[in-house]
Order: sequence, then structure tokens, then C-alpha cells
Amino acid sequence: MFLSRSSPARRRTSAPVEQRSPRAQARLLNQVVAGCHRLLSERGESNSVAIAEEVLGLYAGLTAEQRLAFFKVLDTEFGPDPKAVLDAAQRYAEEPEATRLMALVQAAEPPRQELLRRLNRAPGGTAVIIGMRRALLDLLKHQPALAAVEADFLHLLSSWFNPGFLQMEQVDWRSPAELLEKIIQHEAVHEIDGWADLRRRLQPDRRCFAFFHPQLPGEPLIFVEVALVPDMPAAVGPLINARDEPQGDERQFKVATFYSISNCQPGLKGVSLGNFLIKRVAEHLQREFPQLHTFCTLSPIPGFAAWLHKHAPGLRERDDLAPKLKERALKALAALVQHGGEPAALASLEPAKASEPLREALCTLAAFYLAHESVTPRGDPVAKFHLGNGARLERLNWAGDLSRKGLKQALGLMVNYLYDLRHIEDHHERFVHGEVVASRALQRML
Repeated sequence: MFLSRSSPARRRTSAPVEQRSPRAQARLLNQVVAGCHRLLSERGESNSVAIAEEVLGLYAGLTAEQRLAFFKVLDTEFGPDPKAVLDAAQRYAEEPEATRLMALVQAAEPPRQELLRRLNRAPGGTAVIIGMRRALLDLLKHQPALAAVEADFLHLLSSWFNPGFLQMEQVDWRSPAELLEKIIQHEAVHEIDGWADLRRRLQPDRRCFAFFHPQLPGEPLIFVEVALVPDMPAAVGPLINARDEPQGDERQFKVATFYSISNCQPGLKGVSLGNFLIKRVAEHLQREFPQLHTFCTLSPIPGFAAWLHKHAPGLRERDDLAPKLKERALKALAALVQHGGEPAALASLEPAKASEPLREALCTLAAFYLAHESVTPRGDPVAKFHLGNGARLERLNWAGDLSRKGLKQALGLMVNYLYDLRHIEDHHERFVHGEVVASRALQRML
């Protein structure tokens, strides 16, 4: 089995990093690399747990600069042999039979994948490898040559954190205090302002569910917060206001609203977790409350203001838009400039004081952004997430988020995505092929 035990890897006692001489630091890096080679040897296979534990203990002492050097070694010394791959490919091309295909696959797999598998056998190895990938992702922007190493990390972690290995648990006020503190710490969408705020989010008309992995006990991977309400909400304030009284009558619960989803492990970026969590939570809630008929989100649009500033002024030069759609978008952009100034000047917008023409122009441009840019690199990340999960673009909400963050990122606008459990797969397929499924109300705006 590829999963490690949950106890932390033992660390060698050594001088603090900042006190080591350059020679000592270089020697430490050489020891890590030598340990990796030893781990992949025949002897290493029979003693893999002990050697892996030693390597991880040494890795913990590397400086940031040394870790970059370590990843470069993974790229150069633990990659596949090009000649062996070419020879195996030629043999398979000459005679495409099973043994030659297996030889090709074996030759093409980078040795660093097996190295990571063996490192993962050490106690606490899973957590260390997630930390390695987090460091690697931070470096990747300036070290694009490490993309192949990153691809191997992602490949293995996607397998190890397959939803079949994950446990969904409900988080409530009776959960361990340490876990509740982590929920407060990792909330990434709507900040939790202390224990009173958290307690309100865990009342009987609220739910919080998280994914856990057996090798990271007590560490949530991702969690989603849900409000059980009578109607589809248009503003986030009433959902997270700690002073609001909870709904007491479960018969009023007609709509389950996913209003926040937060990843807790940066090293698992790109590993599909959120889509499975939302679908599993929806199925769980439908069993708990059979009267629930609507599953939706109340979501931010974090890329909208930046798109207005950077891309909207170039709409006139776009040749990928249908004439009527382009005309409508340009008309909205002209109205925006006329009634609110240039897009960059909207930073101080107060939604309550906005004129009707300005409001209409902004909503039209937001609808365009969500319905037509989501399938492009310019698209909103939250929109891509929900639409890619099979949700439908349902409704725009003016003044939905009046927090400082909501005003800065989206001028206060929020959006509802609808999860129709009967059509999720169809909507997902249509998005994959470049189509955003939107409600009639959204379509009429364009």
C-alpha cells in the first residue's frame, strides 16, 4: 500500500539552518541526494521505510535555496532515460504487443515517481510530500523547467487523494476545538470573526462538511459551508451575520446554499476535491431533508473588477464575438464610462448610490464576463470551478457582498450557480466543449 502511517517523520538533531556554514549546507544537500539514490537501489527497496525516514529528516533541514537545488536534481538525475524511452518506443512500434508496451511504459515513467512512492512509506511521509509540492509550486513561476517534476507530484497526489480514499465528515460545535480552530484559520472566502461567528455558522440551519484523509488525521483537506434557507439568497450578509437568529422550523428548509468552500492544503492545488465534496454533500442533505428542492451557491466573482480594468477596454478589437453580443457589450461599456467613469475609476463605487444606468451596465458586463469569458483564460476562477462541476449560471445579485473584499474584487456583485442534480453531467460536458449553461434571466441580459 502506498500510504504512510500518520506519525510524523523523525528529524535528525542538527544545528539550526542559519548557523550552518556553506560547506555544511552543501554537504547536507549531497546527503539528501545520496539518500534518494540509495532509496531507489535494490538495498533501498528492502530497507525503504528506514531510508525514507532518514531522507525526509535531512530534507527538513534544507534552506529554500537548497530545496530549489534538490528539485533541479529531481529533474535531471531522476528523470527517464531518453535513449531507453526511444528504444522501447521503436520496439513497440515494430511489434505492438503487450510485453513491449509494458517495457515502454516502464521506461517512460520517471524514477522520481518511484522515489516519491518510497518516501511516502516513511511515517508522516504523506504530509511531507504535500509540503514539498507546496514549495515546488511557489518556485514554478520562476522555474518553468521544473514543470515535469511538478507533473509527477500532481499525478501521484491525485491518485493518493482519490475521493475513494477520502472521508466526508460533518463539522459541528461538538467537534474537537483543534479542528474548529483550523476551520477558522483556513476559511478563505468569508473570514470567520472569532468563536461567536463560527458558532452561528454551525447552528441547526447551517452545515459544514469537510474531507479528511486517513494519513492526515484531524487535518481537513477542504470544507464547504452550507445555509439551509427558504429561498435562494441574494446577499451573503444575512448568511454569515453572527447576530442573526437561526431558523427553528426544518420544514422551512427548501434551499441548500453553498456559500463558502475553502481548500486547506496548498500542496494539493489542482487535485480534484471540491467538485466531489459538493456533490456528496448535496446527496447527503437530500437524504436528511427530502423537502430540499434547490441546491445552489452564493458565490463571489473575484476576477470581475480586474477584468473590467484590464480586458473590457479591448472589447472593440475582439473578433471572436458574435456581432450582436459584441454590440451589446460595447453599449454597456460606453454606459459604464458615461455614468461611472473609466473601469479603473470604479474602486470607490458605493452600490447603494449607483445610478440605474450604471447598475444596468455593470450587470450586463458581469453577465458577459461569466457567460462568455469563463471558457477562456480570462475567465473567473470561481466560475470555472462551479461551471466545470456541472452547475448552471443562474442569477446575478447586486450588492450581494458589501465587504471590503467583495467591493474590491467584484464591486459588490455576487452570483448564484444552480446545481441541478439531474443535469450535472450534461452541464459539465457542455462546459468542457466551450458552452456555459445559463438561465433565461441571464441570457436575456445579453
